[in-house]
Amino acid sequence: MLRTMQTAVGVFGGGGYTDGMDILPLMVANAGNNDRSAYSSLNCPPFVAVELCREHLGVRPCDKRRSVSEYVPLFPAIDFSLVESDEDTWWKTDVREPNDGVTARGIEFLNWLWTRKEKEIAVVTHSGFLFHTLKSFGSSYHPLMKEEVCKHFTNCELRSMVIVDRGMLGSDPSVTNYPGKIPQGPDLPSAAVKTPPNSSS
Repeated sequence: MLRTMQTAVGVFGGGGYTDGMDILPLMVANAGNNDRSAYSSLNCPPFVAVELCREHLGVRPCDKRRSVSEYVPLFPAIDFSLVESDEDTWWKTDVREPNDGVTARGIEFLNWLWTRKEKEIAVVTHSGFLFHTLKSFGSSYHPLMKEEVCKHFTNCELRSMVIVDRGMLGSDPSVTNYPGKIPQGPDLPSAAVKTPPNSSS
């Protein structure tokens, strides 16, 4: 959790924070011994800690989180209300979470995302979590997309994705800021679209 919060603040946080500002700092100076100055929460999107999108759980100490009560003073403007327990009750010393367990958490997390009112959400998490979650939908991707989507993320890699609930196709128009809305028909990469015979360019 600490690594992902530091990354999220570095990418999406506001400018520098100084004592006396009329807002909470997003991250205090030197949080987690990172030698960074404090970040402001001014003009930032909401930051919400969600325990579902953690790395593989168990055995490896680097995948165990600290208590929420340790994080709150370091990241005062992050909302930890969705984390159910102060201590990490998910991480076990002797049992490594299986890949299908990570996938199940990923699907549960995606279902939670559907409940959010925001239409653009940045998910800052770990490569293993994203890999197993996205791979679980591999059979629904076009072959040219599958190779790109179903591979591990590199460190600090950003990818943009549009998630569509196919069960809602044909219902009310989608709410999106994409200027052309969602195009009709299958979502094929442009290289896969062939010009029909006898058509003019």
